[in-house]
Amino acid sequence: MILLESALAICLTRYPEISRDVSTSLDMTKTTYPKSPKEMTKGMMYFPRMLDKIRLHARGELHDDYRENFGAPQTADSALCNFLRIHHRDLIKRVEQGGTNEEILEWCFENGRRLNEGDIFVWNGFIGKLGWRDRVTPRLEARKKEMGVADRGDIQCIPDLIDFDEGRMK
Repeated sequence: MILLESALAICLTRYPEISRDVSTSLDMTKTTYPKSPKEMTKGMMYFPRMLDKIRLHARGELHDDYRENFGAPQTADSALCNFLRIHHRDLIKRVEQGGTNEEILEWCFENGRRLNEGDIFVWNGFIGKLGWRDRVTPRLEARKKEMGVADRGDIQCIPDLIDFDEGRMK
């Protein structure tokens, strides 16, 4: 990346007439996405993604597309916090103290409610199929249409769409 930036700088210095066109059409920054919603901590889907968003936000690296819904109601983060019986602002404070995902999940169990295998099975069933034949389906279909992938049968739920949008699924 540094070599590419250096070559671009040299080119723009030698040919200033193209400077405006090139600099406005090339974005030299790489977006850092949170982890996949399908990743797990202690068998629980989505938890690593939520913590990743909190960590990225704390470092000022959370992409603008995610900031509007950060900690907002009616989001997957909100649903998970509700399921764990913790408040998002308290989770932010705990994440800022540091620790592994496993340690932070244990904190959630201690300060909210401890989930058993059945609870985790229910959560994973919910989040893993979000947007598939439920109240979120119209939103999924609208987003697929906006992204030009309405015909993609392999994108069946919100986690699939997120993985496609963030480049983990081609």
